[in-house]
Amino acid sequence: MKSITIEGSERESVGKKATKALRDAGMVPCVIYGGSQPVHFAADERAFKSLVYTPNAHTVEVVLSGKKYNAILQDIQFNPVSDRINHIDFFQLSDDKEIVMEVPVKVTGTSPGVLLGGVLRLNQRRLKVKALPKNLPDFVEANISELQMGNKLYVTKVVTNNFKLMHPDNTVVCQVRISRAAMKAAQEAAKAEKGGAKKKK
Repeated sequence: MKSITIEGSERESVGKKATKALRDAGMVPCVIYGGSQPVHFAADERAFKSLVYTPNAHTVEVVLSGKKYNAILQDIQFNPVSDRINHIDFFQLSDDKEIVMEVPVKVTGTSPGVLLGGVLRLNQRRLKVKALPKNLPDFVEANISELQMGNKLYVTKVVTNNFKLMHPDNTVVCQVRISRAAMKAAQEAAKAEKGGAKKKK
């Protein structure tokens, strides 16, 4: 999985006044959990653009005074009025411990059902995976090559390499639905066939 580097500085004071002063200065207060003790730090709001405002999944390398922490974004809070970032929680990664995180779904292949006029519906745009940090995928591949009209692709049919999908077996990743045009054409064909059968009689 691709990693983003964010440089910041550790915070000594974590009170409301200090936090407000940081936000007023265009900084985002953050915490890294998962280690021996929480690490409080702040970084420029602009540094989070490629991490927060993207459909892609990333791990994060937080650099604080030369010390590096490998982590993932765990929770983010936005200001309800301005929509600016209020606070971010990170979770520190350990090479030997599995982690659960959401990654985007990437559709591959060509569906025979879509070629016949069906409509592809992506039921799950992101899926939860569990893996060691080194095995976290950039995306989960949903191959639709075998989906006929009306078929569904379940998580059990998704190929997983060195990671597990944390969803029930009956979770539908995507499906090919019969479009209105295709349904109308099928109905008209059925009517024509019925009419032809009556004439033969």
